[in-house]
Amino acid sequence: MTNKINESSFDVIGIGNAIVDVLTKADDSLLERLSFIKGSMTLIDENKSKELYKIATKGTQSSGGSVANSLACVAQLGGKTAFIGRVKNDKLGKIFTEEISKTGTIFKTPPSSVGPSTARCLIFVTPDTQRTMCTYLGASVQLDPNDIDLSAVSEAKILYLEGYLWDNPAAKNAFIKAAEIAKNSGRKVALSLSDSFCVSRHRESFIKLVEDYIDILFANEDEITTLYKTSSLNKAIEKLKKKCDLAAITIGKKGSILISKGKEININPFILGKAIDTTGAGDLYAGGFLKGVADGLKPEISAKIGSICAGHIVTQLGSRSNTNLLNLINSHLGS
Repeated sequence: MTNKINESSFDVIGIGNAIVDVLTKADDSLLERLSFIKGSMTLIDENKSKELYKIATKGTQSSGGSVANSLACVAQLGGKTAFIGRVKNDKLGKIFTEEISKTGTIFKTPPSSVGPSTARCLIFVTPDTQRTMCTYLGASVQLDPNDIDLSAVSEAKILYLEGYLWDNPAAKNAFIKAAEIAKNSGRKVALSLSDSFCVSRHRESFIKLVEDYIDILFANEDEITTLYKTSSLNKAIEKLKKKCDLAAITIGKKGSILISKGKEININPFILGKAIDTTGAGDLYAGGFLKGVADGLKPEISAKIGSICAGHIVTQLGSRSNTNLLNLINSHLGS
């Protein structure tokens, strides 16, 4: 039985992993001792996550997950958002629910009472701003089509999907079902490719997903070149132009490349201070971009809004902005 979201319409509804982010500062020696490659994302089991959680107990905790981070950004920019994802009825599940609700995002997916515990991502941030993530997916991958409020999906301007969930067959089915409802209702469907290793594991089905359902695609350089099996970003972009009308490829410190109806536009980065943590940069870029699209703004303006949000979030620890993003955007682009 689906838990209804009693709202008439939304700017963005997202489906993704419901993860509690635990951020802690670390040095290279700790990563070496734990045998983690700096800058990587490693999937870990529950026992390992408990061990690392003890090490990171002094870190900051917040509701995380790529799509959840993006929705929090949309909500801070004044958008109406809802999130669909699975937590367990445990301590971290309550933290996730409270934290995401504080952002103004509606979250009503019922928690599971049995099975794996709530997902967590232990993020070790080194002095060079690199983040090394150790992720236990736990209850988040237990999502299935019965968890999705189809009426809410059909009423949202944009449905935003997280590539990480593609690893789980039930969640994958939930994705397809939601995308079909959105498309049949004349809504836009957006996708984040999430991770190059995830893309590599599901390359063919991701290509089909993009061709069949996706209106707006977010990826970084590694993800898009992995998708189209080429070492050349230019070649990957040329292939993407034929498959997707609107896409944003983030290229780190160099900014991003906007693809809009076959045209390629370079979007300069907004340097808003010293970068101390890149956690959530791509997520905040997507959030700003999606809010612009939901508001009917031109793609280039939407991309600049995303770039401002990303430019700010790297100047602080964590992926929840500690400043008013709307004021920040107005100061750079004009109200």
